[in-house]
Amino acid sequence: MSHYQHHVFFCLNQREPGERQSCASCDAVEMWEHAKSRIKKLGLNQPGKVRINKAGCLERCEEGPVLVVYPEAIWYTYIDKSDIDEIIDEHIVNGRIVERLKI
Repeated sequence: MSHYQHHVFFCLNQREPGERQSCASCDAVEMWEHAKSRIKKLGLNQPGKVRINKAGCLERCEEGPVLVVYPEAIWYTYIDKSDIDEIIDEHIVNGRIVERLKI
C-alpha cells in the first residue's frame, strides 16, 4: 500500500531566459500553492490521504506546465486555478481522470 492515496508532484523548474520553456514561467508556483491550500481546505492533507509536492524538471517542458498524480502516474497540464480545481475534484476526490487535461 502507498503511503498516500494520492501523491501529486508539480514541476516548479525555472530555466534561464532564452532557454526552452519551463513550468515556473507558467505560474506553476502559484498553482502548486493553490493546490496545497485547496487540499487542506477539503481536509485531505491528513496522514495517508493526499500529499502535494514540489518537483524539479519532469522533462515534459513543451507540454507544460505539468503535474503528475501517483500512484496512477497520470500526467496533466493546466492553465489556471480552475484546471487545478477540476483535477482535484475529479481525479483526487472522485477518482475520474480529467481527459481534457491529460498528457
